[in-house]
Amino acid sequence: MTREDAEDIKYLFEPRSLAIIGASRDKSKIGHAVLQNVITGGYAGKIYPVNLSGGQIAGIPVFRSLLDINDTIDIACITLPADLVYDAVVLCADKKVKHAVIITSGFSEIGNIAGEKKIVDYARSRGMRILGPNVFGIYSSRACLNATFVAGDIPSGHLAMITQSGALGLTLVGQAAVENIGLSAIVSVGNKSDIDESDLLTYLGDEENTSIILMYIEGVRNGEKFIRAVKKTALKKPVLVIKSGRSAKGARAAASHTGSLASADDVFDDVIRQCGALRAESTKEAFNWALFLLENPLPRGDNMVIITNGGGAGVMAADACEKYGVNLYDEPQDLKRVFSPVIPAFGSAKNPIDITGQAAAADYTKAFAAALAEESIHTVFGIYCESALSPSADLTTIIEANFRKYKAGGKLIAFALFGGQKTADYVTAAKKRGIPVSDDVYSTASSLGAMYRYKKYRESHLAADQTADVALDMTPITAVVSAVRKKNRFFLLAHEAQEIMNLSGIAIPQSIQARTVQDAFAAANTIGYPVVMKVVSKDIIHKSDAGGIALNLENEGEVADAYGAILLSCKEHVPNAVIEGVDISAMVKPGTELIVGARRDSIFGPIIMIGLGGIYVEVMKDVSFRSLPSSPQDIISMIKELRAYPLLLGVRGEKTKDIAAVVNVIGILGAILTRSPEISDIEINPLVVYEQGDGVRAVDVRIILAKDEKR
Repeated sequence: MTREDAEDIKYLFEPRSLAIIGASRDKSKIGHAVLQNVITGGYAGKIYPVNLSGGQIAGIPVFRSLLDINDTIDIACITLPADLVYDAVVLCADKKVKHAVIITSGFSEIGNIAGEKKIVDYARSRGMRILGPNVFGIYSSRACLNATFVAGDIPSGHLAMITQSGALGLTLVGQAAVENIGLSAIVSVGNKSDIDESDLLTYLGDEENTSIILMYIEGVRNGEKFIRAVKKTALKKPVLVIKSGRSAKGARAAASHTGSLASADDVFDDVIRQCGALRAESTKEAFNWALFLLENPLPRGDNMVIITNGGGAGVMAADACEKYGVNLYDEPQDLKRVFSPVIPAFGSAKNPIDITGQAAAADYTKAFAAALAEESIHTVFGIYCESALSPSADLTTIIEANFRKYKAGGKLIAFALFGGQKTADYVTAAKKRGIPVSDDVYSTASSLGAMYRYKKYRESHLAADQTADVALDMTPITAVVSAVRKKNRFFLLAHEAQEIMNLSGIAIPQSIQARTVQDAFAAANTIGYPVVMKVVSKDIIHKSDAGGIALNLENEGEVADAYGAILLSCKEHVPNAVIEGVDISAMVKPGTELIVGARRDSIFGPIIMIGLGGIYVEVMKDVSFRSLPSSPQDIISMIKELRAYPLLLGVRGEKTKDIAAVVNVIGILGAILTRSPEISDIEINPLVVYEQGDGVRAVDVRIILAKDEKR
């Protein structure tokens, strides 16, 4: 987005004038609904209905042509049939309209890609931006503008919504009204032919009426632009994301494990987390989070206590908190000091704090007050189980009075309530009043987890950019890559990949290439037994699949046998393969095997990855991704997401592994990829990790060059 685009995007939300092309008197037409909503919504700017029939609609003069309007137009809403849209866009662009909102469908969503491109190309050539086609319009509370065909009023508030689906967007407006969540803006992006989520975030991130942004997206086109926009916005306010399409139908790159493991949704999930956005599983969860974040302060610290009158409910809440990453405060002496004076003798001052089933409203208030006064407690999760001693009639005292006290004190309190119909009715009513209540401990814990994740992201990223500047001389690396390219190869042979590792400072086993069995004997004797033998062929990328690897060879007899077996197996699996010999390498000592890599993702651009390595990597699929550039902190968080992470910390008496060396290798791979546009994939599998201080060894390295000549 250019600076001019960023400055002009505000006119989409704050237009001084609005034309509705296709405005209609017919109440069954979208052109009528949009005009009516603009009028009844209280828009104070100039309204210009356009229709060939002229006359008046709702007392407003109708212009037969846009060219008849003697004024500057900021937005033109186009509601004409698809075959008339291009001509309308030409008129708008020639008249210097800033934004055309094309509500009409019938373009790329049904395969009419050429028609859509023609519209956008003409508009952009004249400096006009396009929202849509195939949208339901735009709502902006700042301008009192409801240029949509949403039925009914849109309540004003502080949640902005961006939706790729028009039908779901209309549903989201209804859901927000049910939850009593007011909107600062809602924009339907439809086909995203021009204006997309990233453009809208540039405005909404700074818009004062917007406290939270919720996006529903089905796909991202310009991932690097999207990453920049989300990162920048998430530092200012929470960004919630619902994305459909969790299936494994993402693009596959058979040339490397890194590519084949990088399903579109896996990469999206990790990258969106890296950007600080919160991904919700459903619209219900997203609205729960939105309501929670809108009405509550961010926690001052990580310590939370559960206060409950039901032991079983408290245990369930503890399970839920563990699932969603909410830290339970566990300092027995502090908890005993704070809560023993305010709970029955047969209660429990361990977290969860059990004030017992005989607790009345006053007992809740005393326990809540004790937690509020204690500096080391930052958040309270209150659980209410309806009983004869604590009837639903007391809920206002138990919940609302204490919620107000906590809010005034700058602390966070949330509730899960269990009971009969009256309790259920109270939950519904209290939520509409902005009180963080639910009828399920997992729902409340999910909202708490989202808030804590956002808090931790802001705390760790508000400082200056921590992206590491890897010192790397690219000149000799580029020379190796260029030499391969001149040979019209897109895959580096073993010795070439090893040379790049040596040039970049990544430790590899000693290795010698052999073209005959006699050469193999000499190489093995030079290196020292045991050795590993690997086929060298530009036609065989996955060597183990073709039987092109032999391990732990102890003498010349085993070397000879392995040499013959490898050649035979590779010829059987890849009959036309050109085999240039074998690579003889030192057999590395055992360690923890990882896979690390960097590649150019088709959506998000340069990305890095790490996973549990070895031959079962695609079966286990224990992997994590980040976009580049990445900080050491990003890389460490990526490592910690692995299910195999405990292996690096040491298990069954083992010592901690050299995690710093792993971070360094990933940083180097990322630097090579970003600084060498010729390279599309780098992968080390396995990267053997040793104890802290002993470093790593890159055992098998694959480097693939980009075939796209534009690169």
